[in-house]
Amino acid sequence: MATATPWNTPARTPRSLTLGEHKVTWLPDGFVQLDPRRWLPGTTDADWAGENAGLLDPEGYLAASIGALLIEYRGRAMLVDAGFGPHDIPAAHTHPTLGVLVGGALPAALASTGVDPAAVELIAFSHLHDDHFGWAFRPGQGAATPFTAAVFAASAAEWAGWPQQPDGSGGRLRAVADGEEVFPGVTARVTPGHTAGHTSYVLRAGGRRLIAFGDVFHTPAQFARPDWPVAMDALPEQGVASRQALLAELAEPGTVAFANHFADVVFGRLDLTSGTARWEPLEETRDHIHN
Repeated sequence: MATATPWNTPARTPRSLTLGEHKVTWLPDGFVQLDPRRWLPGTTDADWAGENAGLLDPEGYLAASIGALLIEYRGRAMLVDAGFGPHDIPAAHTHPTLGVLVGGALPAALASTGVDPAAVELIAFSHLHDDHFGWAFRPGQGAATPFTAAVFAASAAEWAGWPQQPDGSGGRLRAVADGEEVFPGVTARVTPGHTAGHTSYVLRAGGRRLIAFGDVFHTPAQFARPDWPVAMDALPEQGVASRQALLAELAEPGTVAFANHFADVVFGRLDLTSGTARWEPLEETRDHIHN
């Protein structure tokens, strides 16, 4: 049986990182199990032996966290993504590439920061899959979104894939362009592949840069093999190109990243010291992380 570690256990506790006047906080909502061979169909059993075996939970899945990134600045607040919502779906009722899919913890995580959901002015979506928009558009049991004042932002290409205005949006939709500032210090960067309009968000503050890259990567194993196709990427070749381009950006000095699906190692940086691209969690470097 696999030993539980931060690499194969979903994140359940909020964590914060400070960059200048900005504070960013990971807000866990739940998790989804990804079948490694089906999610990454170009891989073999050998690829999930050795070092990568430590990424697998006791059932042999990648434990992908689900949640949101809270960004605070001078009394203002925004989110990147909005979790899955209060739903608990067994493996038999999810997609063949998945195991169980669970959400529901985000409101309590947000409450622990002292931020009122009504004070969140913007929710910027990496893409419009249900594990990223749940609390915005599908909170469940007929409940309304707790984010009553937020503007909902995504790229124009992402909104174009929606047949109608999302429930609960109240007309508060915004299309963002590549390079557009969406919040003080935060710009959108379109990184297509997982979806046609998938967008990463880049925070520049305190002389550093944090890239929230959404679903460009789903597991640290992809750092060494960005060429692996992803079964759920709408545009697989562009997905590979976005991963390769992002790795080049992560190699730049002063750059860290937020990886919402990376189990309990969601904040980190690119490590090239071994000659192979690896994910180095910031928790292990004690680099301005507060649990």
